[in-house]
Amino acid sequence: MFKPKKVVLAYSGGLDTSIILKWLQAEYGCEVITFTADLGQGEELEPAKQKALLMGIKPENIHIVDVREEFVREAEVLCGGVGLLGTAIARRLISQHLVQIAHRHGADAVAHGATGKGNDQVRFELSAAALDPAIRVIAPWRLWDLTSRTKLLEFAEAHQIPIAK
Repeated sequence: MFKPKKVVLAYSGGLDTSIILKWLQAEYGCEVITFTADLGQGEELEPAKQKALLMGIKPENIHIVDVREEFVREAEVLCGGVGLLGTAIARRLISQHLVQIAHRHGADAVAHGATGKGNDQVRFELSAAALDPAIRVIAPWRLWDLTSRTKLLEFAEAHQIPIAK
């Protein structure tokens, strides 16, 4: 079984990615580096940072990057002004930054919280593979037994993960 030493996690600070952060630490005993893409969510960014700190992430391992301009530029190029494929573009852009941060930190894996509903897992993983075929991608929703909101909340409570009620 693959045991990563360092993982860069696409992190929002929400329930799923906070549980993934703790699960990566518990399951693999690895160092977790967070990446939060600022796509315009504004006031959600500081709470995500504070939660990562509370969960033991070193300040130098918390990356919040303003990608709004890059996102709009790519949307215009890819969609030609005819429509916006926001989620598809955002996932590729997030993957690009995950891989760049992984290279900077010497991480051997990246992780995402896509559940497998829709195409998000494919978007994250194909983008990461195209950028660095050697990087491993961890998709907890395919690996763990936390298959319901109830189980996620129980995990959060057992591991003292603060969650919004």
